[in-house]
Amino acid sequence: MEESDEIQKLINETNFKKTNSKNYEKMNAKEISKELRTIMKFEQEAHKKIEEFGKTHENQDLVEYAKMISRNTTAREITELQETYLKKIDEEYLK
Repeated sequence: MEESDEIQKLINETNFKKTNSKNYEKMNAKEISKELRTIMKFEQEAHKKIEEFGKTHENQDLVEYAKMISRNTTAREITELQETYLKKIDEEYLK
């Protein structure tokens, strides 16, 4: 598979995660914690792949676009998860 296809696949996977986000308000704190770990692991793996693409790929604009999409999408989801997680901890453990 060409590198452009690999980058596009990563971009599509990131966008799919964004459109396939779950209703975190209905989850309990343990479930949200698991989701938070999953998205953070995805973010780390995506950044690793993008860095590798950046070293070898000729189309640096596509690499930069992948970085931007990955960073913005995962940061937004992590922020949403963190806010919900803190609320759930307060509701379930601190009351």
